[in-house]
Amino acid sequence: MNFRLMTYDDIPAYQTLLHNAYQAVSQLGIHFAAATVDQFTIADHIESNAVYVSEKDSELVSTLSIRFPWGNNPGPYGLPHLGWFATNPQYKGQGYGNALWDWVENQILINQLKLPAVTLGTAQNHPWLAQIYINKGYRPIGQADLTPDHTTLYFEKILNHKNYTQWKSRSN
Repeated sequence: MNFRLMTYDDIPAYQTLLHNAYQAVSQLGIHFAAATVDQFTIADHIESNAVYVSEKDSELVSTLSIRFPWGNNPGPYGLPHLGWFATNPQYKGQGYGNALWDWVENQILINQLKLPAVTLGTAQNHPWLAQIYINKGYRPIGQADLTPDHTTLYFEKILNHKNYTQWKSRSN
């Protein structure tokens, strides 16, 4: 398994991965932007965000994006925000998505970026995602009605308690 930053050459395969992975969510009546994203929007997405992929035998298997507070689509809490997490349905349940997630958290968010915390959001009416994030150490911190089909639940994970305390004292 190879983990790396996405390139422009990956856009067509990335779009296919997102569309295929989010199809099951769309069938639940939840419409995330990643389910129907076009290649122009993907190019814009990778210009402002860090998009990581895992690949096996040169095929994209999973992806996870880090949206930055200064980017074109910042999260709501002034922290980097995770999104567009997806795994090719052909590899679902084999641990590839979790392996990428753990690598991004440890190697990028903690060791490289030295982040105090990170946030993410998901649909309140999704049957299992909120519990998965809680099991990964994320805690609910808010919600918003951004689209007509679902309420977005926001979660936060503290990655470095000392840095988090310093960041919170400066942001208040």
